Amino acid sequence: MTCCIVLRFRNTYCKQSLAKTLINQQVMSRSLTNEVPISTGSDPLLKGLDHIQVKMMREKCILVDKDDQITGCASKKDCHFLKNINKGMLHRAFSVFLFNTEGQLLLQQRSGTKITFPNHFTNTCCSHPLYTVGELEEKDALGVKKSAQRRLHQELGIQQHQINLSEFNYLTRIHYKSGNVPVDGVWGEHEIDYILVVQKDVDLCPNPAEVKLCKYVSKEELQKLFGEADTTGTLLTPWFKLIADKFLYKWWSDLNDLSSHVDHTNIHRMID
Repeated sequence: MTCCIVLRFRNTYCKQSLAKTLINQQVMSRSLTNEVPISTGSDPLLKGLDHIQVKMMREKCILVDKDDQITGCASKKDCHFLKNINKGMLHRAFSVFLFNTEGQLLLQQRSGTKITFPNHFTNTCCSHPLYTVGELEEKDALGVKKSAQRRLHQELGIQQHQINLSEFNYLTRIHYKSGNVPVDGVWGEHEIDYILVVQKDVDLCPNPAEVKLCKYVSKEELQKLFGEADTTGTLLTPWFKLIADKFLYKWWSDLNDLSSHVDHTNIHRMID
C-alpha cells in the first residue's frame, strides 16, 4: 500500500507564490464586480470571524432552482445562512476530485478559520462559481470549470495553466443540504454540486487561509480513513461522505475511461 504524502509549505518559491495568492485573494474580495455589499463590520453573525473569510462572504453566488436553472444571485453569506436555506435558497457549486498519475486522490483538510466545516477533511477542492460573465457560461460547464481553475489556484496554489479546461471531466450533479458542523444553527450548505474529475500531476502550494493540510491517498487508505473516522475523531464533510458512499469508488476504478459515468441529464438528490 502506498503511504500518504502530506504536503505543507516547503520552499521559498512556495511562500512567495502564497504571498501573491493571499494578496490576490484580498483584492478579489474587494472587487465590486463580483461582490454583493454587506455590512461585515456591524453584522453580529460575522463578528469575531476570520477577516479573509468574512470578506469572501461578499462574493456573488449563482442562485438556481432544483433543476439547476439560474434564478439570480445572492451573496455567499446569504446563500450559507441557514434561515435562507430552510426557506429553499439553493446555489450552484462544484467539487473537484484530483488524482495523480499513480491513481491517488488528493484530499485537503479545511482551514480552522473556515466559517463552514472548519478542520474537516474533504475532496480536493469544493467551492462555487461566481455570478460573473465567465463563470456563468453553461456550455460544456465552462463557467464551472473556470471557477474550479480559480479556486484550485487560490486554495492549493495550482497554476491555472497546469490544468486546462478540457482536462476537467464533468461527470454529473448532486443536490444536497446540510447544517454546519460544529452545529451552530447559523450556517449550512444547500447546493447543486457539479462533479469534476481530473487525473494529472501538479505542483502544490497550499494556502493556509484555506487549507490546513493536504495529502494524496490510495483507495484503501481512504476507506480506512472513513472506517476509523468515528474512533479517531476525524471530521469529514457531509458532501464528501455522500459522494464517496455512492459514486467515488466506481469512478476511481474507471479513471482511464470515465465515459460510462457521465450523466448531464439527471441531478442526483441526496437530500431528505
